[in-house]
Amino acid sequence: MLGFGKKGLILAIEKETHKRAEMTINPSDKDRLIHALPKEAENITLPEKFTFPFNYQPHALCVLAAEELQAYLAQKEEWQEELSLEGDNERVGKMFGVMIVRDSHGQLGYLAAFSGAIAGKNQWPGFVPTLYDRWDPNSFFKIGEQELNAINEEVVKRENAPDYLAALQDMEECRRIGTAQIEAFRKEVKDRKAERRAKRAEAESTLSEEAYSKLLHKASLESQADRKWLKGAIKQEQKRMKIAEEKVEAMRAPILALKEARREKSNAIQQQIFDQYTFLNTRGEKKGVREIFGEELPPAGAGDCAGPRLLQYAFAQNLSPIAMAEFWYGPSPKTIIRKHLNYYPACKGKCGPIMGHMLQGLEMEEDPLPARIIVPDHIEVLYEDEVLAVVNKPSGFLSVPGKSHTDSILERIKQQMPDAEGPIIVHRLDMDTSGLMVVTKNEEVYKNLQEQFTKRTVKKRYTALLEGYVKKSDGYIDLPLRVDLDDRPRQMVCYQHGKAARTKFEVKERKNGRTLIHFYPITGRTHQLRMHAAHPDGLNCPITGDDLYGKVDERLHLHAAYLEFEHPVKRERMSFVLEADF
Repeated sequence: MLGFGKKGLILAIEKETHKRAEMTINPSDKDRLIHALPKEAENITLPEKFTFPFNYQPHALCVLAAEELQAYLAQKEEWQEELSLEGDNERVGKMFGVMIVRDSHGQLGYLAAFSGAIAGKNQWPGFVPTLYDRWDPNSFFKIGEQELNAINEEVVKRENAPDYLAALQDMEECRRIGTAQIEAFRKEVKDRKAERRAKRAEAESTLSEEAYSKLLHKASLESQADRKWLKGAIKQEQKRMKIAEEKVEAMRAPILALKEARREKSNAIQQQIFDQYTFLNTRGEKKGVREIFGEELPPAGAGDCAGPRLLQYAFAQNLSPIAMAEFWYGPSPKTIIRKHLNYYPACKGKCGPIMGHMLQGLEMEEDPLPARIIVPDHIEVLYEDEVLAVVNKPSGFLSVPGKSHTDSILERIKQQMPDAEGPIIVHRLDMDTSGLMVVTKNEEVYKNLQEQFTKRTVKKRYTALLEGYVKKSDGYIDLPLRVDLDDRPRQMVCYQHGKAARTKFEVKERKNGRTLIHFYPITGRTHQLRMHAAHPDGLNCPITGDDLYGKVDERLHLHAAYLEFEHPVKRERMSFVLEADF
């Protein structure tokens, strides 16, 4: 049997079995990748239900297993080039997972897994295997990859061939000269037409009727001749350009055929990969990844994450899953927020549908998110007149109804202000953000305030408490954002497709390992302040209690403290202040 020792080596634990027999797997299970739990696990009560994988706090047993695995990773020399926090900025860490399991003898241990591949391999001793080892040099994936590389090389070779490049250059030159020549011909005809028009205008008052009639006839013949000549001249130039284009097309045809073959080959390999991923659940039911995702194309890497690997191995080996947790180890990516040693839920885009099937029949904890939604007795109204109101939204309360929870600022305003009409909610605060919100009572006022937000004439200030010390006293953060399609509602930094997001910040206090800060959002993107605080290229200090980009606390320490806008009817600036209570 294998175990991750404190010194970071995968060791046979025959001797350790005698010391903590109640926490190890039966010796007959040596062929399984089950690791003995640390001795400290003896005094920890087992969870009653399996972990809800998309929102959880890691169970103490998972923490023990994870810490032992982390100690092993710190000593795994051949992985340091990829996982070490030191070195160049191109390093990206890896998501690891642990799962507490019970075998058929009722004894406990844990499994370990990682997402994707490490050091060019997706199967390593001590970790549960992937469903399909695409890094095996004899796999159809590697063979297909070699074929695709050969096609790529041939495409590059043909696209850079001297005769092809010369033909391209000749075609562009023919197009340039031909287009210019056609334009010159048209100008020449246009100029002659203008000359005839001028002669007609002058002759109309000086020539006799007969002479003027002859002039018009001559002008008409010249006009017909010009049109005929222009048509022929354009046709001749187009013919020269077409000859050059056809030469290029003839040379490009085999290149396009290669690219089409490459596309078909790539799609075939991807479909063949999908066919290797068939997932079990606790009932022994099997489903392929394409069946799970239905009409949607499965995302790249679907099934290669740590969570599905752990569940698949447990079900295949007739092990009972008790609890699981996943953590990030190593440098953070440049796009998404991943902090070294922080625990993270399973992604909803790739893992959500797969684990939705795999967890059927398993008694599981409830999603803790609904329990975090508060139900206030009354919404505090700080200001109200005949057309609008400013309210204090509590942390843990929705701005608008959610999928499974309708109680919100919108619903409460409808109750407390029954005469309010129209959209009402001009702007939103995240459920866990507290503070000032302006609401409207009619559509005209709503449109006016919405326009003020769009034109960025509304002034806002947020107060936040961050984990760690922000080095600069003030400044700006510019990181474009878009939604993470694999893990909604999380956002990611994306310079190619993201929307511009800019935040001004001002440090107010540094104390007890935390920073009290004021944020002045210049744009209003989803999770902008949370991302700009947590991202390594931002402040690299997550907001305290940020369960998406940092660590869970009693609440998200983010508060909308100042709001200023022009009253849509009175046409005067109004400002409101409600300081944070943290």
